[in-house]
Amino acid sequence: MDVRMFVSGRRVKKWQFIQLFATCFVLSLMFFWISIDNHIVSHMKSYSYRYLINSYNFVNDSLSLKRSEEGVPRYQYLINHEDKCKMQDVLLLLFVKTAPENYNRRSAIRKTWGNEKYVCSQLNANIKTLFVLGTPSDPLTRERLQKRLVREDKMYNDIIQQDFADSFYNLTLKFLLQFSWANRFCPHAKFLMTADDDIFIHMPNLIEYLQSLEQIGVQDFWVGRVHRGAPPVRDKRSKYYVSYEMYQWPAYPDYTAGAAYVISGDVAAKVYEASQTLNSSLYIDDVFMGLCANKIGIVPQYHVYFSGEGKTPYHPCIYEKMMTSHGHVEDLQDLWTDATDPTDSSLGRPPLPTHSLKLVLRSGLMTDLTPLIKILWTDPVALSSPDWFDIGVWSRQKRFFWLIILKNVVTTTHRISAQAVKVLKFNNSPTFIG
Repeated sequence: MDVRMFVSGRRVKKWQFIQLFATCFVLSLMFFWISIDNHIVSHMKSYSYRYLINSYNFVNDSLSLKRSEEGVPRYQYLINHEDKCKMQDVLLLLFVKTAPENYNRRSAIRKTWGNEKYVCSQLNANIKTLFVLGTPSDPLTRERLQKRLVREDKMYNDIIQQDFADSFYNLTLKFLLQFSWANRFCPHAKFLMTADDDIFIHMPNLIEYLQSLEQIGVQDFWVGRVHRGAPPVRDKRSKYYVSYEMYQWPAYPDYTAGAAYVISGDVAAKVYEASQTLNSSLYIDDVFMGLCANKIGIVPQYHVYFSGEGKTPYHPCIYEKMMTSHGHVEDLQDLWTDATDPTDSSLGRPPLPTHSLKLVLRSGLMTDLTPLIKILWTDPVALSSPDWFDIGVWSRQKRFFWLIILKNVVTTTHRISAQAVKVLKFNNSPTFIG
């Protein structure tokens, strides 16, 4: 009798354990499935929107101007240099979007990545740098700033200005100024680039890249940090707010971040023509570029070393390959020195890790992840690239690498994964128990 009760009690405990385990499993599945399902649905909706937005003309038709309004000059030049590119073989026409009061930024750019003489003598390329701006928007300082701009331009001959107020909500007017100037005064430039005045451009890398493209005669070219399927901001508190009346569709056509992008000369001409037929009331200039490109059938190309609005992490292995990085003002000279004279680097170069990383499963199987770690150490930006799986590491090691990540994610919610991973160990260092 006692034996039966003991056996029965063990069976009850066993079924309770199974029931508890099944409940935890179902709850975990539900928890993860909700997020996975939302991600899949969101991706499908985004893809569907992108397909519709990028493939059909109804978006551009809704933004088109009337025939009588097309090509009408909007603003007059206050400062201009019509002969800047005349009778010259120009590889890159570089427009820098700047504000009237940002003299220090312009001065730093002239000494670094915007220096035409350096690029010509050291990189064997002809570039033309122009600072693009409107009029000072503050009436109290407008006259003083305008006089200073005139004096500055007489010294450097690199400013173009039209008589619209320089503000965030007139960025599209600044965009139109760039493309109309290029179309009229420098249509023979091989490439056109537009950039903010708080970015860093690794000009040696960029020139080498563009020269290689020039050799193969690239056309229909547009490269930068691509935003795909981005929805309009409908929050009125945001400076990026766009009303339904201004843009009624659920997503923008694909576009590159306005902080820095490059297009080929043939695309610049087509974009200018398209810009003359679209309503420029949409003041987000990089989105407007996307609308123009969508109208002429040009698709942006993603480049991992164009950082867009982001700031590239300070790592010498990244800076050796980078094209642009956003958010640099005070450190511009240091970055330029590092780019042009690596022997006098101010960034420093951390050594590769000398230890090895090994993963030991409960089954006793061990694998060395050191090759993978070294690749990610020397090229950490690879993780942000869609094709980072092609970095040449064995598939088995990739699976183990992702097992580590999965272990860390799961253990933060419930400690189930402690059954799967036993030891995470660095040689010659403390042992970490999973």
